[in-house]
Amino acid sequence: MKKLAGLLIILLMPLMSMAANYQEGKQYSVVGNKTSAKPEIREFFSFYCPHCLRFEPFFANIKKSLPEGVKFVRNHVDFLPGASTDTQAMLTKALVVAQQLPEKEKLVGAIFNYVQVQRATFSSEKDVRNLFVLNGVDGEKFDKLMKSFSVNSVAKQMRKKQDYYAQIGALTGVPTIIVNGKYRINPQALDKNNVEQDYKNLIKFLVDLK
Repeated sequence: MKKLAGLLIILLMPLMSMAANYQEGKQYSVVGNKTSAKPEIREFFSFYCPHCLRFEPFFANIKKSLPEGVKFVRNHVDFLPGASTDTQAMLTKALVVAQQLPEKEKLVGAIFNYVQVQRATFSSEKDVRNLFVLNGVDGEKFDKLMKSFSVNSVAKQMRKKQDYYAQIGALTGVPTIIVNGKYRINPQALDKNNVEQDYKNLIKFLVDLK
């Protein structure tokens, strides 16, 4: 029994050490009343946010390191300056369409490039359609998806999530990461010498936090 107890302590030591390193109100904040039904990492971002573009490779690496069964969800917002709410809502739908296509990563990169590198303006849905077609998407398929019930439902859910976290003061800018619907990561409090690894460790800690 003593040997078994010793083995359990050894196995739990990394978790105990991790728990000691992360504190509510410092590296993370509790922002919701209950955890999500399934474990998830939700990234609130905007195609009009320069920081979001800069963090694309960072979050791509975070996504690859997620524990098994944890979903990474991208949630586009529509409250940034630089474009109308309608245009940003249109890009929310475009993101949902892209996520249903094999070219999704390429399409997300193309939208970021169009907005922030080319400094071009989406004046209508036709402009978005043209961008998708230029990146290998069938135009008729794009039209069908943009009008589909499933795409519009997911886009509405993104807006609902945005409004909820904005109303409770948890979403004041982007990028913002919410873990399991309840915990917001405060990146400014993470280890500046090893931010990415600290981010990964914090996510693992928060995913298991009840």
